[in-house]
Amino acid sequence: MSQTATISSTKRELPPLMRLTDAAATRLRHLYATAHAGELLRISVSTKGCSGKAYDMAFVPQSGEGDEVVKDHGLTLLVDRKATLFLIGSEMDYRENDLEEGFVFINPNEKGRCGCGESFHV
Repeated sequence: MSQTATISSTKRELPPLMRLTDAAATRLRHLYATAHAGELLRISVSTKGCSGKAYDMAFVPQSGEGDEVVKDHGLTLLVDRKATLFLIGSEMDYRENDLEEGFVFINPNEKGRCGCGESFHV
């Protein structure tokens, strides 16, 4: 007599690829409404810097075949499919201080950063 395992057909929702903080959403919403109206922010990871990887961002007119679409805070952004493994679970923030301002990534996959903070490794 053989027994068959019952496989649950309930699918667990996957965590989002990336999230935006309130500050990042506010800044991106402003950019989408002004200088980059009609465009989408595309995030990718390139090989460069002291630690080997760096975040790259560019505004593009539309999603491409190799893009994952991320929706958060009512906004849409794109992630290069080749970067997804490096970015899973990341949060994009926007920070301002006396000397600089810009988007930063809080990435649980990072194992370290270079001294200048421009690149990371996983």
